Amino acid sequence: MRMTDTIRLRLDVSYDGADFSGWAAQPARRTVAGVLIEAFARLIGAETPLGLTVAGRTDAGVHATGQVCHVELPVERWTELEGSLLRRLAALMPPDARVRAVTPVPDSFDARFSATFRRYEYRVVDRPWGPEPLRRHDTLGWMRPLDLDRLNAAAAGLLGEHDFAAFCKRKEHATTIRAINRLDWRRDPDGVCVATVQADAFCQAMVRSLVGAMLTVGDGRREPEWPAKLLTLRERSSEVTVAPAHGLTLVAVGYPEETEYAARADATRRLRA
Repeated sequence: MRMTDTIRLRLDVSYDGADFSGWAAQPARRTVAGVLIEAFARLIGAETPLGLTVAGRTDAGVHATGQVCHVELPVERWTELEGSLLRRLAALMPPDARVRAVTPVPDSFDARFSATFRRYEYRVVDRPWGPEPLRRHDTLGWMRPLDLDRLNAAAAGLLGEHDFAAFCKRKEHATTIRAINRLDWRRDPDGVCVATVQADAFCQAMVRSLVGAMLTVGDGRREPEWPAKLLTLRERSSEVTVAPAHGLTLVAVGYPEETEYAARADATRRLRA
């Protein structure tokens, strides 16, 4: 049971995933959660449980500009740190991970289960000479020309609620049914193709598998209908290549109105079970 003398805080977090072994804390590995926990330990003591909960555990090499997590701090420590917590965390954390905002939230807020959507972007450039050197950590170089119309035709067939088992690393007793409400491609003025994908939640490696499948359509090796045909499968498809992690960024996590946090969390827990 949660202690009454603690306060729940929402943290908005950004990080360059290039040198992290993903989000989740792991022994002897550098992770985003690990450096965040270490920073808080230096501020409030390692013996204080944080209850760190994240909206989505990103894989090794994946970046974030819109990650959300929550922690619980003793009220007395929050009172002491409220005006300086962001600055103190910036001084204690490495330059490739930043807490951009700290917001008190009700006990009913759950960074993971209260979320209504996660939105990712995947950057890929099909120039013969590859990505700009300064963007090499977040942009995939693709050696074949990509056709935007073909990419969007493939994306259209994947919209909606489906069993995405063909594109997921299945976990025991977990569903692979997901609802994608946005999936589209654009080409920015600098020539970079950007896929935007938004869903209620994602299975492990799902976004990169979807991108990998669509890229083979965009470069002409597969027909636009092919990715959607894989939705009839009930196990991971060996034909789908997972796109490299470094092109992927978590850009936003959505939440309902404050009064709906608890109801959304309850509904999500039932669905995921």
